[in-house]
Amino acid sequence: MKNISTVLMVLLSLVAAHAFALDTSETAKIQYLIASVEALEGAKFIRNGSDYNAPAAADHLRLKLKAAGEKVKTAEDFIKYCASKSSITGKPYLMRFADGTTVKSEVYFRNKLKTFATDKP
Repeated sequence: MKNISTVLMVLLSLVAAHAFALDTSETAKIQYLIASVEALEGAKFIRNGSDYNAPAAADHLRLKLKAAGEKVKTAEDFIKYCASKSSITGKPYLMRFADGTTVKSEVYFRNKLKTFATDKP
């Protein structure tokens, strides 16, 4: 019986460790996405018809992430609940780059998420 208890404790520890690692990985992805916006030179983040510079956009995304709390468990959740549209008006967020190209922020973030593994130092 003692051996079974020990095995169960080890298995539970491994499951908990795996869950923690997943959270850490997802947190890193979310921070990567926010940092990618913050670093955009000359870009504008368009929210409810108003333009915001890159640092203001990153601050807004951090605020929405904090407000979302437990609802956001993955980078995909972050994109869906925080980075795609206004929670007040439902209007999609847009990003206008320095070259004038405009895309929905959801498209930008999904494409950026695909590059996470290759952009890491």
